Amino acid sequence: MSFPSDIKNAMCDCILKLFWAKDDIVNFFKSNGCNSNDLKSLGNPKDWTRKALVIRMFDHLSQRPDEGLGQFRAMLNSLINWTHFDPFYFDTLGKLNREEARRSIEHLGQLQEIRDHKIHEERRQRELREAESQRGQSALPELKAKFISLLQGEVVGAKRGYALEGILQETCKASSLSVTEPFRTRGEQIDGAVKFDGEHYLIEAKWQDKAAANESVYQFAAKIEGKMYGRGLFVSINGFSENVISSLVAGKAIKTIFIDGADLITVLEGIISLSDMLDRKVKAAQTKGLIYIDAVTGKEKVGRPS
Repeated sequence: MSFPSDIKNAMCDCILKLFWAKDDIVNFFKSNGCNSNDLKSLGNPKDWTRKALVIRMFDHLSQRPDEGLGQFRAMLNSLINWTHFDPFYFDTLGKLNREEARRSIEHLGQLQEIRDHKIHEERRQRELREAESQRGQSALPELKAKFISLLQGEVVGAKRGYALEGILQETCKASSLSVTEPFRTRGEQIDGAVKFDGEHYLIEAKWQDKAAANESVYQFAAKIEGKMYGRGLFVSINGFSENVISSLVAGKAIKTIFIDGADLITVLEGIISLSDMLDRKVKAAQTKGLIYIDAVTGKEKVGRPS
């Protein structure tokens, strides 16, 4: 984690407005954690201008393995709390201006407040995401139980398909993904959509006794083609036929990713998160042209005979 460049620039300005003598600048470095090796990097201070002396130390600290974070933070704390203005240089010699120095310190303090607020907000957002993720994880066992009941035939026919749509919707929500409910447009039935990694994916959910074959997949592909930058997730609990996999990718732009029941159960069991599953499947499609893989192992899945 590098120390912010805007704060380093403001610190440099503060140092130059607070210290006139080069020895005072070196002593400031020394009193804020710069060790003998750091000070050696300056060489002979007389060989440098005051500004070059500060820049040389800052560059040296930035190149340390720890990027000088401790020293920079110590100097920052010293500067924003600085109250001593040496009368000899500020008043007697008039080399430094007290008001300019105070404005520089005030500006540095404002930058630090902005940085602290940003860090606090990032931490708050991270905590919210973690809390949301934990709530989502707690919902998975119930969703898994619902899915198992569907596998056991407690619901059949069209109702089973609607129940599957509901499980998919709730799984997406549990994974903190933005979801669009099922809708109909221009005679097309869309089983919903999910926003992942900045892209919207239409969802088609099928629960048929046979592997999904060409007709239903082609119909969904046509829906995708009619949308701007269309992408789709085709969920078929019983997998896909050999023919549909090969025909969908042969000489065509890949816009649809296949998900089966095994993929869904690994998510519901917490073996892999939905976001990770989608990320791995999208990566395989984009880098290898594979639309049907095992998200856990990364291996290509083979379609079932038609």
